[in-house]
Amino acid sequence: MTKLEKAELFAKEKHSKMTRKDGTTPYSFHLESVVNRLKSMGIVNEDVLCAAWLHDTIEDAYTSFDDIFDQFGRDVAILVSSLSKDTKLPKKERESQYVEQLKNASFEAKLIKLCDIAANLSDLKNSDLSKTKRLKTVKTKLHYLNIIKNEIIENKASVPRIQSIIDGINDVLIYYKQKPVFI
Repeated sequence: MTKLEKAELFAKEKHSKMTRKDGTTPYSFHLESVVNRLKSMGIVNEDVLCAAWLHDTIEDAYTSFDDIFDQFGRDVAILVSSLSKDTKLPKKERESQYVEQLKNASFEAKLIKLCDIAANLSDLKNSDLSKTKRLKTVKTKLHYLNIIKNEIIENKASVPRIQSIIDGINDVLIYYKQKPVFI
């Protein structure tokens, strides 16, 4: 079994009892969507793809940094950690700490976050959330996108197909009457 297959299996097991906000869609669909977006941009780095599968395990699935480190190595663990909120902190402090983490994250982590944002926004169309909660979600994801945007712009030449992800995000932003993002 490859490292990537192991990461997929690990993530699916950790999230096996979880569903998306609609209550029926398996959570693993979200993880697969993030990985597929990375692949669609031409990302082939195994550690980046592993981290995409695992990006929510520390925050949502009772997994520690050490668990990831032991099974997938230092680079994957650091990527996953840089995308994980510290759930032990109070909500307001957690959010400000997460924003700092995103600002300081590697370009690879920011690519995963970009694909996570795109996947979450595309799920909104089928969401049972109220219009108000959907708009709040859009604004939160837009806030995260603005945090990572400059480094995405600086490095976009290294990922030529990144514009397709941005275009998908912009379709959702326009639908919710938000300004599109230009990269």
